[in-house]
Amino acid sequence: MSNPASRRPPWDDYFIGITFQVARRSTCDRARVGAIIVQDRRILTTGYNGAPAGLPHCDEIGHLMVNGHCVRTLHAEQNAIIQAALHGVSVAGSTIYVTHQPCLTCAKMIINAGIRRVVYAGHYPDPNAVAFLQEAGVALQHIDVPLADRLQALIDE
Repeated sequence: MSNPASRRPPWDDYFIGITFQVARRSTCDRARVGAIIVQDRRILTTGYNGAPAGLPHCDEIGHLMVNGHCVRTLHAEQNAIIQAALHGVSVAGSTIYVTHQPCLTCAKMIINAGIRRVVYAGHYPDPNAVAFLQEAGVALQHIDVPLADRLQALIDE
C-alpha cells in the first residue's frame, strides 16, 4: 500500500499551482500573471494583472500601450502587496509565488515590503530585477518543473 503523504506535492509546487489558478483571473491577455504571498504555509493575499479598482479592464476596452507594454494594468505582485496594505496584513518575512519572474518595479516593491523569498515559474527578461533582489538579500528561486507547463495550459484555455 502506498503512503498517501508521498502523493502530496511539496509546498512550493502546491503554492505555485495555486498561483497559476489566480492568474486565470487576469484581465490583460498580454500577460496573465498571478501572485500569492505566503507566510508560515498560509496564504496572506493574492494578486493578478488587472486595472485599478473601478476602472475598465483590457478585456473590456482594450490595451493601453506605451513602449510595447500595456500600462492599463497593475502587475500581479503589485496587487498582492497592495491587498496586504489595504487590509493591514504584514508581509514582512514572507514568500511571494509568481507565475513569472518579477520586473524591476515589482522587485523594488517586493524588497520594500520586506518579502524575503520569490519563487517563480516563467522567465521575464529583466536582469536588473534579479540583481536588485540578490543585492537586497531576497532569495530568488525558479521552479523548472513540468507542473508549471501543465498549469500554464490552464491559463491559455
